[in-house]
Amino acid sequence: MKIRLLLLSFILAAVSLSAQKTVTTDEQAWFAVFNQTRLSKKWGFWFDAHLRLKDNYVGDLSQSIIRFGPTYFLTDDIRLTAAYAYVHTFPGPGHANIGLPEHRPWQQVLWYTRSPRVRLTQSFRLEERYRRKTLTDNELGEGYNFSWRLRYNFWFYTPLTKKRFEPGGLQFLVNNEVFINFGKNIVYNHFDQNRLFLGLVYQVNKHAQLHGGYMNLYQQLPTGNQFRNQHTIRVFYFHNFDLRK
Repeated sequence: MKIRLLLLSFILAAVSLSAQKTVTTDEQAWFAVFNQTRLSKKWGFWFDAHLRLKDNYVGDLSQSIIRFGPTYFLTDDIRLTAAYAYVHTFPGPGHANIGLPEHRPWQQVLWYTRSPRVRLTQSFRLEERYRRKTLTDNELGEGYNFSWRLRYNFWFYTPLTKKRFEPGGLQFLVNNEVFINFGKNIVYNHFDQNRLFLGLVYQVNKHAQLHGGYMNLYQQLPTGNQFRNQHTIRVFYFHNFDLRK
């Protein structure tokens, strides 16, 4: 009897949470450029810049991001980066007439697994997020809200043409990234979001790739019972420089 009552309590709790859950849907388009430059056997730097649009994919500005920082090469396939990102979120709900700045130091380990037929790239990233407080739709507050975020990302490439990973080759890409929040300011959304991407990769040359496809972003908002389901068109350009003599 006790077990039955316990199971019934769990079922009622699950039904209650499901009833309170609300999901909003939107559409965005994301464009970005990534660069990794190697200066010597051990040192290089990371740079990427993003522009994100919203409201039926291209109706309005959503967010811009710039990241930059040094990279240390443990080996050719294992890289450590410690960098800084500046994030600007354009006016939206809760700050309808002002943009929100965010300062985001971050640290990352990234590694490659390569074979003639497939390639896998993985990374763990730790972020320290300083997001500016707001008072009203028209006014920023004093100071910043701080939280931590951990990200695990993987990219799995499989060739679709005989050229495989050579210039002119075409690949199919599955990419997924999971985000976890933590810190004293995180109460209801320790799970932040998941980004699943399916698309094509064109090998422009031995140093550059063009990625294009569809991404689904599913995010739990800070209230805990509100979620965002975002349909995204994503176009990224990746480039690597090697300046070693």
